[in-house]
Amino acid sequence: MVTGNNLKPKTVTTASNLANLLPTGTVLTFQALLPSFSNNGECLPSHKYLTLGLIFIFSVACFLSSFTDSFVHADDGKLYYGIATSNGLYVFNDGLHLINKNTKNMLELEKYHLTPIDFVHAIGSLIMFLVVSISSPNVQDCFFSNAGPNEKAMITNLPLGAGLLASVLFMIFPTRRQPM
Repeated sequence: MVTGNNLKPKTVTTASNLANLLPTGTVLTFQALLPSFSNNGECLPSHKYLTLGLIFIFSVACFLSSFTDSFVHADDGKLYYGIATSNGLYVFNDGLHLINKNTKNMLELEKYHLTPIDFVHAIGSLIMFLVVSISSPNVQDCFFSNAGPNEKAMITNLPLGAGLLASVLFMIFPTRRQPM
């Protein structure tokens, strides 16, 4: 039997992990750089290309960050970061390549292989980033300057709906990844 006390810590933990799953750092960095790239929404053709490039680069970063993971190695107690592959975790900060060469360590890293849930989270994060970036006033002024009040209202309210959908999706399909 599940009591309220057993359910509460799991719910709080799941809710607090949502901030790690949603692309908050990517969005903050994007919002900081956007005014310079879009000329505060008064886009010339060059600013449009720069803004599209910024959106593209941050979209790729947002997508790929869903595949990153970290773990504390049992032997040395160090924290290692890597990216999930079909064979397991490829470790970034293993300067001597000891982890990737040791058979015991390779077996430990195999449990971090790619799963379909990783792609669900990557696509959800990507869509969430694109929705938030498109709803930015600078992007709206640059690309949707002729939009009517109905279109602007939809673009303005889209992040709320997408955030709710992404939150529900991430809670239904939890991940075991520890993002960087």
